[in-house]
Amino acid sequence: MKIKITADSTCDLSPELIEKYGVGIMPLNVIMNGVSYRDGLDVKPSDIFESVAETGVLPKTSAPSVEDYSEFFKSALTDCDAVIHYNISSKASSSHENAVHASERFGGKVFAVDSYALSTGQGLLVLKACDLVAAGNSPADIVQITQNLRGKVNTSFVPDALDYLHKGGRCSLAALMGAKVLKLHPMIDMKDGRLYAKRKYMGGLERCLKNYVKDLSDEYHHYDKTRCFITHSSCEPDVVERVKAQVESLFGFDEILETTAGCVVTSHCGKNTLGVLFIYD
Repeated sequence: MKIKITADSTCDLSPELIEKYGVGIMPLNVIMNGVSYRDGLDVKPSDIFESVAETGVLPKTSAPSVEDYSEFFKSALTDCDAVIHYNISSKASSSHENAVHASERFGGKVFAVDSYALSTGQGLLVLKACDLVAAGNSPADIVQITQNLRGKVNTSFVPDALDYLHKGGRCSLAALMGAKVLKLHPMIDMKDGRLYAKRKYMGGLERCLKNYVKDLSDEYHHYDKTRCFITHSSCEPDVVERVKAQVESLFGFDEILETTAGCVVTSHCGKNTLGVLFIYD
């Protein structure tokens, strides 16, 4: 049986990984100045930064429609027997609901999975599914195994500033001003598919990132060593390299993959946000 793994564009996999694993990508919509663009196809993160700087207004994002997913799944099934699709958390978007409705049109050949995550937290489940396909697992087994892993994905990140979170209604003005005065950087984590502030760091971004990675290593002693992601929204290369060196010294991952956040994730977190994401035991 030939199985195709697909995902919403919010999985933030790099073009190289998408090609290597043959992942099909369904773009979400990014709406700027009344015009709708397809995430990763018609718009890039730098366009988001430019638009917000000029207008002071965050782009809006929207899920593909049921018809969009139907056409996407129909196309994917032309050269495979089954499709397993991984959505951004249903707590963050209606994408999963629409994908489920579309999947019901294909007689059990399409499976829509709520990742309970976003960015490369979602991407980790996608690549795990690809590993399971390569190992010869059935669609039902792949869905069950990856669903069981959803609560074991560390999907966390540290933003440099809270401006985008404030503009998006996820941070109060008082919290925004307090963070600027005290140089606070929250660690944003996901639990049960929702984002929340897990802890706060004080000082410059690099110091905070160093403490963030150390806290991760202290908290997660047992983890899937296959891979981890360092995912960021246009951080300086030297900052990313320092984080990578620290991850290499504190963890034992077989592969450390660097990716850049796509437009949907960038529009919510802003520039210079960085996360280290992996599956833990």
